[in-house]
Amino acid sequence: MSPQFNRRQFVKTSAFAALGLQFIPFTGLRAAPSDRVRIAHIGLGGMGLSHMNWFANLPDVEIVALCDVDMNRAEEALQKLKEIHPDSKAQIYQDFRFVLDRADVDAVTIATPDHWHAQIAVLAFQSGKDVYGEKPLSYSYKEGDFMLKSLSENNRVFQLGTQIHAGDNYHRVAEILQSGVLGKIKTVRIWKTGEPTTIEKLNFQTPPKHLNWEMWLGPAPYSEYAPEKCHFTYRYFLEYSGGVFQDFWCHIADVVWWGIKPQKLKKVSARGEKSDGVGDTPKWIDVDFKFKNLDLYWTSTPPDVPGASERHIGAYFEGSKGTLICDYSSREIRIDGEVLSDVIDIPLTIPRSPGHQQNFIDAVKSRQQPQSHLAYAKEMTMPMYLAMISYKLGRPLKWNSNKELFRRDEDANNLLFRPYRKEWNLIGI
Repeated sequence: MSPQFNRRQFVKTSAFAALGLQFIPFTGLRAAPSDRVRIAHIGLGGMGLSHMNWFANLPDVEIVALCDVDMNRAEEALQKLKEIHPDSKAQIYQDFRFVLDRADVDAVTIATPDHWHAQIAVLAFQSGKDVYGEKPLSYSYKEGDFMLKSLSENNRVFQLGTQIHAGDNYHRVAEILQSGVLGKIKTVRIWKTGEPTTIEKLNFQTPPKHLNWEMWLGPAPYSEYAPEKCHFTYRYFLEYSGGVFQDFWCHIADVVWWGIKPQKLKKVSARGEKSDGVGDTPKWIDVDFKFKNLDLYWTSTPPDVPGASERHIGAYFEGSKGTLICDYSSREIRIDGEVLSDVIDIPLTIPRSPGHQQNFIDAVKSRQQPQSHLAYAKEMTMPMYLAMISYKLGRPLKWNSNKELFRRDEDANNLLFRPYRKEWNLIGI
C-alpha cells in the first residue's frame, strides 16, 4: 500500500499541537550560505549528539534545528552546538513533525529508538528531506520496503549510519574478497561478544515533565513509563529493539555484503537465551543462515578459527584457496600457509570515502546515492530481522527469496511487520 501524508495536516492533528565516535576538529572555514546543506537532528542521545558534532564540523553544513522528545536533551544539545558555533540560530523542538514542516530543512538525521526509524524516514522523504538514518535500518523487516518505496517515489537520498563503512579497512577487505584471490567463499562466520545490561526491575512512575512519553512510545505498544525502558536501555526490550544482536549486526555484516553479496537466503535457524533480569532481548544468540552456495554463521562468542579469540567482533571468510579474518581496523589473510596483511597485487578498485557524513552531504548535493544507500542497507539488514523471528518462535524457518515470505508459515509471516498503534500510524500502513 502507498502511504499518504500531508505535512501541515499532521502537524495540526498531532498530540503535541493539541495540548559520538570520532570528533572532527572544526577548522573555522565555512562554505557560503548558498552552498550549505541545512540539517536538522532528530534524537539527541549519545549517538544523536555524535551526529550533531560530526555535521556541525563540516564546512558545507548549517544545523538549523534540534529535536528530542526529552526537552532537557534538546536544550543540552543546543548549548553544545553553540560551543562550536556561538552564532547558531538553531531552534529546538519536541515533536519532529514541526521540523519536517520547515521548508528550510534540506535533510535530517535520525537517532531515535529503533521503533521510530522507519516512520520518521518515510515522513521525511514525503516532506522533501534527505535522511541520514542510524542503524538498525528499522524495527521490522517490512518497514524497509515502505522506506525504499517512499525514497524512490520522492527521489530522495538516504545514508545508513554505518560509520565504519567509510574506513579504509572495510574498503580493502571488500576489494580482496571481490578479487577472487581466496577462491570460492563457501563459509562465513561473524560474531559479536557481549551481553545486554541486566535490568533488575522496572520502576514505574509518572513521566518527568520534560519528557513526552506518549510520543516516545509512538507506534510501539503502550506501556506505563519506567526510566529503565527509556533512553539507552530501551535497547534491551523487544518492544523497541533487539538487543546486542540488532545493535551490532550491521557493524560486521556490512563487510560481508560488501565483499561477497550473499544471495538467495533459503533457511534461518536461531538459538538463544533471554537476558537476565526483566529485559527480554537475547542474552546470547547463535544463528545459522543457508544461502545459495554459502553458509553464514552468527555467534555470540568467537568461533574456533585462527585470530578470532582476540577480536570481540569480527568476520572470518573461508575460501577454497585461503582465508581472511577482519574486524573494524585490521585484517589477516592466509594463503598457502603464508600469513599476510594485504595482497599488494590486488589494485584499489573501490573509491575511498571522504568521510561517512561528508559522503552523505556530497550525495545530497549531487543527488546520487551515497555508499551505504537504502537499497544496499535493506538487503544487508534483512537476515537480521528473519533471525529475530526465528529466535522469537524458537524454531528454524524456510525463506522464499523470490516472494520475500516464509514458506508455508503464517505465524512467521505475521512477524515480518508489527502494526503501529492506531493513533501513531502516521504513514497510513
